[in-house]
Amino acid sequence: MKHSSGLVRSIVILVLLAGMFPCLSRAANSCQPVFEAMTKIVSTPSHSYTTHTGASANGGRPADSETIYVDGKAYMRVRGKWMQSPATPQEVLDQLKENRDQGKNNCQILRSELIGVEPVTVYSVHSETENFKEDSQIWISNVTGKVLKEEQDVDMGGTIGKEHRSARFEYSNIRPPM
Repeated sequence: MKHSSGLVRSIVILVLLAGMFPCLSRAANSCQPVFEAMTKIVSTPSHSYTTHTGASANGGRPADSETIYVDGKAYMRVRGKWMQSPATPQEVLDQLKENRDQGKNNCQILRSELIGVEPVTVYSVHSETENFKEDSQIWISNVTGKVLKEEQDVDMGGTIGKEHRSARFEYSNIRPPM
């Protein structure tokens, strides 16, 4: 009887740990949580703040941009000016799906940590398509499943070359730019 109660206790502890750290219950190479989180950036109201560095960015100097997804539209701030994006949110989602389906993707859980007081899982993601290679670290909220932060190195090849992007994401009080 003692042996079985010890086994039950061990199982309960593992279940509780998996609830506290969802990454423990996922396959280490699974990209599904990453794909779902990336979809939420576009399909829910969000505001991203990105710094780009690299040969293609602003003559080699860092450049900042912002993107807002709200009310079924996308807005971009480039060089200090807001404009409605020529690509609709649905077109962005379609491109994400195509990249996911046509490319090679490898995702691994790196660690669990906090951003402020919010528990996150940090993923390492390597993606390749015929047009680019990308290595990222993505911080995904364990509470909402949304991306909170991303560090990304992209190689577009040719004359575009390599670029590093650092982004943070917000999801509350999102409104179209004035």
